[in-house]
Amino acid sequence: MKTVFSDIQLAHAPAQEISDGELKPAVEIPSRAEIVLKTVRDRQVGEIVAPEEFPIRALHRVHGADYVSFLESFWDSWTAAGRTREAFPFVWPIRSLRQDVEVNHIDGLLGRYSMDAGTPLGQHTYRAARASAETALTAAKMILDGEKSAFGLCRPPGHHAGYDFFGGYCFFNNAAVAAQYLRDHGLNRIAILDVDYHHGNGTQALFYDRPDVLFLSIHADPRNEYPYFLGFADETGEHAGTGFTRNWPLPLGTDWEGYSPALEEACRWLLVYKPDAMIVSLGLDCYEKDPISGFRFTSEDFTRLGQRLKAVGVPTLFLMEGGYAVDALGTNCVNVLEGFEG
Repeated sequence: MKTVFSDIQLAHAPAQEISDGELKPAVEIPSRAEIVLKTVRDRQVGEIVAPEEFPIRALHRVHGADYVSFLESFWDSWTAAGRTREAFPFVWPIRSLRQDVEVNHIDGLLGRYSMDAGTPLGQHTYRAARASAETALTAAKMILDGEKSAFGLCRPPGHHAGYDFFGGYCFFNNAAVAAQYLRDHGLNRIAILDVDYHHGNGTQALFYDRPDVLFLSIHADPRNEYPYFLGFADETGEHAGTGFTRNWPLPLGTDWEGYSPALEEACRWLLVYKPDAMIVSLGLDCYEKDPISGFRFTSEDFTRLGQRLKAVGVPTLFLMEGGYAVDALGTNCVNVLEGFEG
């Protein structure tokens, strides 16, 4: 299995984040990708290639042009306002506040285009996020070119990012960008299986009214875990997309034995849907020692996950999402890929 990765993705290097009501050291850091890349090399998973460049319209197919422009020009606007350190939003146009007005100040724009205060932006965020999206696009192109599997080592991750907002460490929705690219280039039915510990709210929202992209997510119960306001079992799609979204929210403390029935049900949906290709939003934060998660996967369980996904029997694109136990991240990621490869 080929791995796609760009060193540009390491340029986004936040020092701090807001978590649990405090300013803490950031956990979505470059070493996450570096340890995975090292393990891919050490265990000889396959060739490592750099991503191709893609026109900006590939992002505009999923994200609003104004949002993409905001991220691209953000640092210039931030420094023009006299700011020099990484940025955090702090006010949002919700409930009784107006959402139909144009604002000019960078703090207002941060609120308009974000969903939380825990995702810092820095000087190189746009470059890294665009390289991450191009990593996903290059891996998707490999599937179109006949590869049965590919791994996009995407960082920063993507599944919390929506049409016009960032959050949850995510800026461009890599899985959605890849899915739309596959659709635009001739595949009729795409499935996205999100196995990250946290619900992929951005991906769900982007395809919620569409039948051509099946979204399946197994994750921690949002009543008790981020993103809190999406990912419940009664969310199944709307309009033409009714029935093409499925969520399995699981209790904190879930281990492989508790997770497996949801995975089997998701795989049955895949067999019914018969996708032309499957995208796996490969979050690795179900791990028992992950610092911000509450499931109890062992490293061996990730091998089992890869083996089960192989049995689905369709071309499969793995895109890295979360996972913050850095020391074990490479092992857990490659266990999935090797389990899939058999």
